[in-house]
Order: sequence, then C-alpha cells, then structure tokens
Amino acid sequence: MNPLITLAIAVAVILATVTLGYAGLCWIKPFTACRRCAGTGRRTTRVLRRPRACRRCDRGYRLRAGRWIFNYFHRIRSEATR
Repeated sequence: MNPLITLAIAVAVILATVTLGYAGLCWIKPFTACRRCAGTGRRTTRVLRRPRACRRCDRGYRLRAGRWIFNYFHRIRSEATR
C-alpha cells in the first residue's frame, strides 16, 4: 500500500472521530461554562471590586458554538419547509 494513501486515510479517520465526538458532545451537553466569569455568572468591577452580572452570559452558561450552528441551520430548514 502507498504510504500517502495510508496517511490520508488515518487523517480522515481522526478528523471524522473528532467531528462526531464534538457533535455528540453538543447534542448531549449543549451548554458550557462561560469563560469570562468561569461559570459563576458574576464579574467584579475593576475599580471597586463589586460583583455584577456577567454581560456575556448572564447566568454562567453559554451555548456551545457547535450547538449554535446546529440551531441556526435547523431554524433555516424549518422555516423553508413551512
């Protein structure tokens, strides 16, 4: 067997595994902790260090990028088939 074909097959299998794994993660657990507030939903101000609500997430959880893309295409498809 040609080593380039073997390498191409190995790369394709790895990419497919990673993609399907992330898709499964987005399906099972669509939310993740916010990176800005570390999942607490609160941030402190710079000057007085008072806690405020996180403007990015508001509750500590954000929708994963893969789930956001899935929801977008699902919404487009459902609107097109009406």
